[in-house]
Amino acid sequence: MNSLLTISLEQGLIFAVLAIGVFITYKILDFPDMSVEGTFPLGAFIFAKFVTGGMNPVTSTILAFVFGSLAGIITYFLHIKMRIASLLAGILTMTILYSVNLRINGKANIPLYNNGSVFDYGNKILVLAVIVIIIKVLMDIFLKTEIGYLLIATGDNETLVKSLGVSCDKFKLLGLMLSNGIVSVSGALMAQSQGFSDINMGTSIIVSALASIIIGDTILKKSTKINGTTRAVLGAVSYKIIGGFAIDLGFAPTDLKAISAAIVIIFIGYNNMSFFNFKKK
Repeated sequence: MNSLLTISLEQGLIFAVLAIGVFITYKILDFPDMSVEGTFPLGAFIFAKFVTGGMNPVTSTILAFVFGSLAGIITYFLHIKMRIASLLAGILTMTILYSVNLRINGKANIPLYNNGSVFDYGNKILVLAVIVIIIKVLMDIFLKTEIGYLLIATGDNETLVKSLGVSCDKFKLLGLMLSNGIVSVSGALMAQSQGFSDINMGTSIIVSALASIIIGDTILKKSTKINGTTRAVLGAVSYKIIGGFAIDLGFAPTDLKAISAAIVIIFIGYNNMSFFNFKKK
């Protein structure tokens, strides 16, 4: 059980980075960005490409962020410039990235056991915790800047932002780039943790990200002092620990996708029932 809890905590911290990325589009911009299912493995494949070429794992992870950010531009172009619906734009980007990911290394699975990783610098959980804290703090600082406030305002009220003489489009672009860049870092960390990158590692990853955000919002909904990024981090860790307990109870690892969906359904259902009970009162 201790080893299972350790694994759940490690994956929870990796998913915390994913949740912070999706938090930007889902909670701030109110943008259903499906492209993260392509940028998550993109981060893994970009990392694999550079680290197998002899590059430092830290630099390779940073480059995963850079290339993931560039992928966000594709979704922006399809949605804003081509006027394609946000959901379809994300799906199209995800589809494009599937082929791009295969092109990067020429095959669907890249072993990384013989290459360096950021976990060579210390205990895996400690390294992941430091990375999560750095990303979370930087995001919190950014959201308190003028640009950060305008990004939030773009998701809340585009009319208000336009009335200030500012284009909402550039903030949508910024949000999509930040989101997909951070998601790519999560994919790079997952590849380093499991020792390989795989073309299918992004399948249904959006469900895990949304589950993390929903759980964080649900268990901390009465707290007004805890911000969105903290909720996302705690939700991601809680989500993976819940999944770990499910495995410990006897569920097979092949049931994890169904368990993920069930967790989302349960927490959304709980929120909806709480809302309706409040209205009745």
